[in-house]
Amino acid sequence: MSLQERNATEKVVDARERYVAAGVSTPPLVVARVEGARVEDVDGKTYIDFAGGLGCQNTGHGLPAVVSAIHEQADRYLHQCFMVGMYEPYVEVCRRLAELSPCRGEAQKSILLNSGAEAVENAVKIARAATGRPAVVVFDRAFHGRTLLTMTMTSNVVPYKRGFGPCAPEVYRAPAPYPYRGVTVEDALAGLELLFKQDVSPDAVACVVLETVQGEGGFIPMPAEFIRGLKELCEQHGIVYVADEVQSGCGRTGAVWAIEHADVEPDLVVAGKTLGGGLPLAAVTGKTELMDAPHPGGLGGTFGGNPVSCAAACAVLDQLAEPGFRERADEIASLLRTRLDELAAKHETIGEVRGLGSMLALEFAERSGEVSKAVTTAAREQGLLLLSCGLYGNVIRLLPPLTATDEELERGLGILERSLPA
Repeated sequence: MSLQERNATEKVVDARERYVAAGVSTPPLVVARVEGARVEDVDGKTYIDFAGGLGCQNTGHGLPAVVSAIHEQADRYLHQCFMVGMYEPYVEVCRRLAELSPCRGEAQKSILLNSGAEAVENAVKIARAATGRPAVVVFDRAFHGRTLLTMTMTSNVVPYKRGFGPCAPEVYRAPAPYPYRGVTVEDALAGLELLFKQDVSPDAVACVVLETVQGEGGFIPMPAEFIRGLKELCEQHGIVYVADEVQSGCGRTGAVWAIEHADVEPDLVVAGKTLGGGLPLAAVTGKTELMDAPHPGGLGGTFGGNPVSCAAACAVLDQLAEPGFRERADEIASLLRTRLDELAAKHETIGEVRGLGSMLALEFAERSGEVSKAVTTAAREQGLLLLSCGLYGNVIRLLPPLTATDEELERGLGILERSLPA
């Protein structure tokens, strides 16, 4: 290998330091090619991907059907803006989302946006328009995005909120179950009732927004009994239930939507990340009477539902509807859970293994991000891409593409084990 080739990563890193804002956090990895569950850097080193583009590649990097759909649409037109001229790919994605929707009501509609944060924000707008109420209730350890409203809805101060205030008004926070740290379903529901007594009247609340499996907050599945209790409270007070499935949806837990495991029908569901197959796309889907509440022109955006992203999404949604996809996702979930439980039995530093389906994580008992940082660094050096999460940064989350082979998964798990503290 020539000196020039050996320094390929260093050159990009140096340019990044000069030209890219410091507020964007990046590891020393420069990607050259990706396929399936493997990433190759500019120096030719190959990695097993347990990060999945931060949850955007449930169907694998470079899924042939997605790539083909992108090429075909790019040959027709790249952009139009749905508010200037309608196009079939946008309507087709909305049709398929209606067919797959977990929301109650036979008639379903959608709006397409650029990102999960934008979709969450539009879900709040829709709920406010439908109810005539201002308030939004969110939960401990929530992550909903980085815009002003969604940053306010997010619970973690560092790195998401520090120095970026003042925050948006009429956002209220309630406890969420966290069994490993002693917060029960009963505690969380009682906390919500207390919130309605001391902070905001329920008749002023437009919506509650809950991640079915908390993502950045630590991959904490919301217990089915909590989801059911929350839905009952929403129905009692006329509050819109918004299921944030940006990270937990699109097959991540095996089912298309994680809330299906709880057998609860939300009023609105928010999708993103994997939906676009690697291109920017997100959606809000719900029953027609809610989705049609905003006046014409009240919702929209220049690039929301870009036709190329929509073409990719149609291929992704086809993949999710394949019977073999759910079967393989369940197989991967079983393999990962078994191996993680084995690791936890051998390493006292691991406090809990948890998750839903193949959306799995391990939490270190110590409330510090130092251990997880050391693990993700050691893993990357050995050829495994991992992400940490959690309020204290002490959780390692696993987001491998659900097209990964058993050999790739075993190799990645082996690296993870070697990266854990002795």
